[in-house]
Amino acid sequence: MVKILVSGAGIAGLACALDLGTRGHDVTVVEYARHLRVKGTPIDVRGDAIEIVDKMGLLAKIREQRVRMSELNQFVDADGEPVASIPMAEVSDSEDDIEIVREDLVHSLADALPDTATIRFGDSIEALTDDGDGVDVEFRSGRTERYDLVLGADGQHSAVRRLAFGPERDHLRHLGVYIALADLPDEAGPDGVTLHNVPGRMVGIARFNGARFKGTALAMFTFRSEWLDFDHRDLDAQKKILVDAFAGHTSWKIPQLLDAARADPELFFDSASQIHMPSWHRGRVALVGDAGYCAAFLSGRGTSLALTGAWFLAEELDRCGTDYTAAFERYEARQRPYVTAAQERVYQGRETQTPLTWEAIDARNERLRAASAS
Repeated sequence: MVKILVSGAGIAGLACALDLGTRGHDVTVVEYARHLRVKGTPIDVRGDAIEIVDKMGLLAKIREQRVRMSELNQFVDADGEPVASIPMAEVSDSEDDIEIVREDLVHSLADALPDTATIRFGDSIEALTDDGDGVDVEFRSGRTERYDLVLGADGQHSAVRRLAFGPERDHLRHLGVYIALADLPDEAGPDGVTLHNVPGRMVGIARFNGARFKGTALAMFTFRSEWLDFDHRDLDAQKKILVDAFAGHTSWKIPQLLDAARADPELFFDSASQIHMPSWHRGRVALVGDAGYCAAFLSGRGTSLALTGAWFLAEELDRCGTDYTAAFERYEARQRPYVTAAQERVYQGRETQTPLTWEAIDARNERLRAASAS
């Protein structure tokens, strides 16, 4: 049995805990938030990740929770009249893709954790000391513990990556877009995504019925911008950036959606950025998911990368025994092609979502109408 610490209780962290815990390892997941973080639009399980969730024993449950929001998307003009929709061929790899509400997938993973895996909320890693025989960890809570391995599955702004591999700026590649998501209460309607553009900006409403909470709706925002220097835990600063980005724009429901963003105590705001690293491991520390190879939401493949990465790592740790370096190297060799393919897909998504001029918006609409017709 290997004693493993996983930082982050998102999809990558929970998948690591499930895959490693069911193999008999002693796994602790430490999560900065005080609850599972589930805010987000529906996500996709694609390609070989479908086979992975089958091996995890979750495929039947995930298929039961499947939604089809991507089939119900439309762009609207300032008056709310439809002007174009996104063909499924542009957002899906195949008809086998499974679209699922993020909350449902997160809870499915958490509910399946074995007794050998536990989650500790409201704490985070402050310092790591890898002496070659183990890793001593200091936590924000003041406690200290020693582990055989530490896995960073703590997202784009990974603390484990910063502590073990250096500052974020050394690995981050900004794609020129920011995203925000806010709860939209009392927004009734059928499942689907309604989107509206002004130059360099997009707002939308996503309505979906997850397995756990019915009638959920989100306000969605994306906008073009060069890199902005802000504290990703400073909510007031994030709200100001968002409101300023849409200042002066009042078409469709932009003011109403901005009000929802101002009122949301758990607004999600972040850049569309990628993480590029020559290696995802150092000593007894390794990275999984967005922490090591974020492809950005524009790729639509972050969830699948988290699932395949966690599974490959767990398999290789089993195969290599106590040779952790060999296990990490084999994990990287298997996962790297998936990461490269996903990271190369982002630019088409950016041009579809946030054209920079009215002329580019009209051209995008015309292209989508032609593609839908054919």
